[in-house]
Amino acid sequence: MQKNSIQSLSKLAVPLKSKGRFFKEKKTYLRTDFQRDRDRIIHSTAFRRLKHKTQVFVNTSGDHFRTRITHSLEVAQISRTLSKFFNLNEDLCETLSLAHDLGHTPFGHAGEEELNNCMKKFGGFDHNIQTIRIILFLENRYYGFNGLNLTIETLDGLLKHNGPIKKKQKYNKILGKNSLKNKIQFLTNPSLEAQIASISDDIAYNSHDLEDGLKSNLFKLKDLEKIPVLKNIIFKHKKKIHNYSIDLVIRQIIREVINEMVKDVIASTQKNLKKYKIKSLNDVYRSKYPIVVFSKKMQKFDKKIKSFLRRKMYYHDSVRINTNKGKKIIKKLFTSIKKNPNNYLNVGKYDNLNIARSICDFIAGMTDRYAINLYNKIK
Repeated sequence: MQKNSIQSLSKLAVPLKSKGRFFKEKKTYLRTDFQRDRDRIIHSTAFRRLKHKTQVFVNTSGDHFRTRITHSLEVAQISRTLSKFFNLNEDLCETLSLAHDLGHTPFGHAGEEELNNCMKKFGGFDHNIQTIRIILFLENRYYGFNGLNLTIETLDGLLKHNGPIKKKQKYNKILGKNSLKNKIQFLTNPSLEAQIASISDDIAYNSHDLEDGLKSNLFKLKDLEKIPVLKNIIFKHKKKIHNYSIDLVIRQIIREVINEMVKDVIASTQKNLKKYKIKSLNDVYRSKYPIVVFSKKMQKFDKKIKSFLRRKMYYHDSVRINTNKGKKIIKKLFTSIKKNPNNYLNVGKYDNLNIARSICDFIAGMTDRYAINLYNKIK
């Protein structure tokens, strides 16, 4: 069965047989290397915690708003659709989508910003690099090694979620030098699977944050009518409000937005494959340009949506009140734990620098409610 799968994949796909893992393990005939990677992510503690971590709204504010786990599942669904269309390695695409947010702090980007401030003297904090820390060191599920021992291709895709890495200093500070054992080519382009997971992340949070913002009454449909792409979709569906509930109309609009963005990515990627003469996986890695992108028209839409969401949602007073509380909680937790780390962590074997990083790992791993409860105990 796996032989047929290998033959049927595109020449541009990452093959189902991996280059390997940092620690050797027995193969299994039941699952490919990338199915095993995906299953390790799903069974990890860090993945389970995402269900109680903020996407935009602090996790205690409502049952139906998205959390990091629902966002990750939605990214995986979009990326599998794109991956299947181009006949790529779907399991790798799904793994990258499910794992890309493992390193997020409680309280969303505000939490990340505050934890980075707390860690300024100790190498800083970055949620993408924290994902790699979790995968390499922090998950502890096996006798023979720390971490999840994922494939080199999965690590490569997660590291390059935002493209090739030109500056390695922050990675060295947060991960430690040689932690990647010289197995990753930082300057090469990411695989098509990694590029698809990354753009699926954009599609998911743009469209679904719009839906959550509309449902929470932070803005109305009429506020979106000047945005290109959305304008025509809203006009078409607004006529249905007399016959259907506003909630159903919003869902249909969001479905169509996602559909338009996915179709646009497919068309733009097909053009780029021809334009850059991409014939093999090596051509993908050697390309000086990203291949999986939006068209210029959709890039404008993407920028306008992000700008709109920043103004009307992320910086909305009701959202900022909660995210500012989140910053305050993280700062207090960091300073309190740093004064008495032994009360919270087994720090006997660390020097001062590693204590700060261990505290950072501890706080970054917290769910919103755990952080709130611990803060209430400490304050």
